[in-house]
Amino acid sequence: MILHSMAGYSGTPLLQKLGVKPGAEVIVFFTSERADLERRIDALGKAIFPDGSLWVSWPKKASKLPTDITEDVIREVVLPLGLVDVKVCAVDEAWSGLKIMWRKEKR
Repeated sequence: MILHSMAGYSGTPLLQKLGVKPGAEVIVFFTSERADLERRIDALGKAIFPDGSLWVSWPKKASKLPTDITEDVIREVVLPLGLVDVKVCAVDEAWSGLKIMWRKEKR
């Protein structure tokens, strides 16, 4: 499942509209804004509970795409919630991804 809302698309929460239910095995979320991640992380975390994973993808610096997201920013947002990063990857030449899961003691 790939998530990212379009401005003005609908007033219905995206996760509800897509029928995302708690327990999704994998969610891939693309964002270029910290505020977007902060706004959605609670719902995304609940959707992968307990053993699923969330890939948060953001534009690489070399892509020249505007972003205020880095690996460290993602950690700042997710770690206080009990989520932890377990893997990083290059999605393609423009995007990186960080795999997020619930800490073992929270599963």
